Amino acid sequence: GKRSFWMKNTRIALDIFYFDQNLALVSVAEHAAPCRTARCPSYPSEGPAKYVLELNAGKAAELNVKAGDVLELHLD
Repeated sequence: GKRSFWMKNTRIALDIFYFDQNLALVSVAEHAAPCRTARCPSYPSEGPAKYVLELNAGKAAELNVKAGDVLELHLD
């Protein structure tokens, strides 16, 4: 299903990468800002996602990712 995160008490801005069951990129919430208030905005996926990867803000632009890109894991 769709996933959503919020940034309550997070210290730094993040890029939130949403992936489906095949590790294909569904969407990215770029520069999700830290929130220090009682009500924080949420950052939802644009479609069904199973996995999430959070990286420092700006990494999505640096990697030039787009929906459909596939995450490769090398677990040696």
